[in-house]
Amino acid sequence: MNRYMQTAIDEARRGIEAHDGGPFGTVVVKDGIIVGRGHNRVLAHHDPTAHGEIEAIRDACQRLMTHDLTGCELYTTGEPCHMCLCACMWANISRVYYGCTIKDNAMIGFRDEKFNEIFSGRDELGDYLVQTDRDSCLELFRYYQSMQHESY
Repeated sequence: MNRYMQTAIDEARRGIEAHDGGPFGTVVVKDGIIVGRGHNRVLAHHDPTAHGEIEAIRDACQRLMTHDLTGCELYTTGEPCHMCLCACMWANISRVYYGCTIKDNAMIGFRDEKFNEIFSGRDELGDYLVQTDRDSCLELFRYYQSMQHESY
């Protein structure tokens, strides 16, 4: 298991146990150091844009006092939705590592597939999106499914 993905999973677990939102945790890494963390806080903030990736990007930018995350990589428990994918690109993140797929997100009640059908182009990103540690992230998703949680 990649240590950065493990930290993203731990971040997601904290968020779902606090009932902040779905099982999506994220870390931003620069030069081998975690510079940003976030988890889904859609329910906690009453904000549909408070996805784990967005929260981690904001955290990294504030910590590094920049709006440019060139040289950073992002690790997240679920394949980013289009909003988050574009945010990663706007922030100049060099590569995105994800655990569960968009189809996995749908299995636990999220509607990413709907937007993926409307906004295509992932296949044109080459090696920008890299899947890793899916089994560990699926375990997290199963844990989330077993909990009492608000669907949104």
